[in-house]
Amino acid sequence: MSGHSKWSQIKHKKARVDAQRGRLFTKLIREIMVAARQGGGKIEANARLRSAVQAAKDANMPSDNIERAIKKGTGELPGVQYEEITFEGYGPGGVAIIIEALTDNKNRTTGEIKHLFSKHGGHLGSHGCVSWQFQLKGLIQVEKDRVDGDALLEIALEVGAEDVKEEDEYYSIVTSPEEFVRIKEELSQKGVPLAFAQITRIPDSTIKLEGKKAEQVLTLVNLLDEHPDVQNVYTNFDIPEELLTEAGE
Repeated sequence: MSGHSKWSQIKHKKARVDAQRGRLFTKLIREIMVAARQGGGKIEANARLRSAVQAAKDANMPSDNIERAIKKGTGELPGVQYEEITFEGYGPGGVAIIIEALTDNKNRTTGEIKHLFSKHGGHLGSHGCVSWQFQLKGLIQVEKDRVDGDALLEIALEVGAEDVKEEDEYYSIVTSPEEFVRIKEELSQKGVPLAFAQITRIPDSTIKLEGKKAEQVLTLVNLLDEHPDVQNVYTNFDIPEELLTEAGE
């Protein structure tokens, strides 16, 4: 899971920059709209919407923006209808990549994602070609210098987490998807300072690459993540330490 956790750390650092540029807000608004459309606009009764709204609040999105996004999703206000689409493929060196996107034009998005893969040494595959290598889990990360590790472990297991792993800068708390929202809320109530929290896909194993191949994969993953229609990118690439700092800058 180390490679995935490193990418989560990069995404957390990049999110602070993305919020300033508006890209993160766009992605969060789309997620809120789709969640509201599928499960209704009542936050307390819609776990996906509750998680999306909390992510928007964590990014300091104004409450008016959140309310408008919910109303657009439920149809109370006019808005674009976004469709969920998942891509699976391989990057350089056989690295597995899964992309989750929300788009108002599936053909356009498919063509653009396919172009990014082919331009940067990868290729799109068929549905299911790499997803079997990942498990859907809740991932909650806490900065190591803000908590006592033993105390965090005790609290995490007390509220029902499946596992707690120690990474370079973070403790990673793993949950089942069904228990993610409840555990995240209980950790917050107990004063745990959460740095990153999301339903995610954790690889069963990771691929280590070095040199040019590693740089190619990181470039491809970054470009996919920056695509306006892409919500999440998952990979089993174990990012080398020398590229980790550069990617997070």
